[in-house]
Amino acid sequence: MDLSNKVKSSLKPYQWVVLSYLAVILAGSLLLYLPISSHKPTTYITALWTATSATCVTGLVVVDTGTHYTTFGQTIILMLIQIGGLGYMTAMTMIALLLGRKLSIFDRNILSDTLNLYSIQGAVKLVKLIAFFVLGIEITGALLLSLRFIPRFGYINGLWKSLFHAVSAFNNAGFDIMGNFKSLTEFVSDPYVNLIISILIIIGGIGFITVSEIILHRKNGVMSLHTKMVIRTTVILLILATFLVLLLEFNNPKTLGNLNFFNKILASYFQAVTPRTAGFNTINTSSLLPATSLIIIFLMFIGASPGGTGGGVKTTTLAVGLAFIWSILQGEEKTVIMNRSIPSSTIRKTIAILFIALMLVFISTFAMLSTQKAPPLDIIFEVTSAFGTVGLSRGLTTNLNFTGKIILMFTMFAGRVGPLALLLSLVVKRKPLVITYPEEKVSVG
Repeated sequence: MDLSNKVKSSLKPYQWVVLSYLAVILAGSLLLYLPISSHKPTTYITALWTATSATCVTGLVVVDTGTHYTTFGQTIILMLIQIGGLGYMTAMTMIALLLGRKLSIFDRNILSDTLNLYSIQGAVKLVKLIAFFVLGIEITGALLLSLRFIPRFGYINGLWKSLFHAVSAFNNAGFDIMGNFKSLTEFVSDPYVNLIISILIIIGGIGFITVSEIILHRKNGVMSLHTKMVIRTTVILLILATFLVLLLEFNNPKTLGNLNFFNKILASYFQAVTPRTAGFNTINTSSLLPATSLIIIFLMFIGASPGGTGGGVKTTTLAVGLAFIWSILQGEEKTVIMNRSIPSSTIRKTIAILFIALMLVFISTFAMLSTQKAPPLDIIFEVTSAFGTVGLSRGLTTNLNFTGKIILMFTMFAGRVGPLALLLSLVVKRKPLVITYPEEKVSVG
């Protein structure tokens, strides 16, 4: 057994996932620190921030990606986005399969954890499907965007912008190279660009398991509870969020107020899609009303779906949590969703994820409030955006001090690998207890 295999065998799957993300971030930061990567001298903390944000597919930036980084630097960022969106093990498995290498059982276990599979069976087959699917979607998205971007920016620049934004949107990264931190605000009234970008965001965010089941649904006519929950929760959140943003911002002159009715609906829809960990914006996020910002914070906390390219606690976690509360209110012992009982192990994991996520956001918010001079709403918004790997900002990111950057980088990292996975990688498991202890009731609530 060589050294690399010995190291692998000594690590738990969760630890390997965490370390692999750290390795990618550090490698990316060194490349972005090179003079060839930027037009102006870049501090290492800026390079580290950008690498963390790209690998964690967040999109929060302290310097403008379009004007600060060269084409080489933007290419490095795009590669980090692709690796971060797919997951390190998924990306490395694709490379291994291209080279004709076989995966060990350990690698298959890590891969199944990365893809949120219930077993290692079918993991490699799913990766092959993901490879063709991702390549097809991103190329199609780039070609469609080029029809709008080439006439506007020229052939070479238009193609590069099309590819960059297609990959960034599909991986829910939110990085843009439009320049001057303006994201997609100049396309607020363009339904073509809005729909293409939003569709890429939704497809990337709902998860590869869901996409594969939808593709195969016509063949076998079977769709799992997981896929049904993802689709229904996503649709409900999109409809409710679009309506609420439209209602709250309808007369706000700094956001929707000056748009016609159709464009108000279009902008509201896009703002409902992008907090699901994408980070693009077509209206000025810092000008949103406090009530709208609170809605966006809620959407960012939920995030994407399991196995997708985004962060957050995930749509299924929200659905299971609400179903569990409903079962308690109904006095039922079993939690039932769509005529299917949810295992107690899933309920326990749901409660753990929600509690740990809330504690992480609370601790990060407390740390930011203690070290940054900014309105509390802006800080809570920024922290949740980092945790959900979203990238939306009310303007605080560029004004962060060193401590604030460290806090949010950790929050981004925890949000991408998953707060529960991060804790599991740090906790040393005890041997199962042979003895059992008597139960005793405790008054709660």
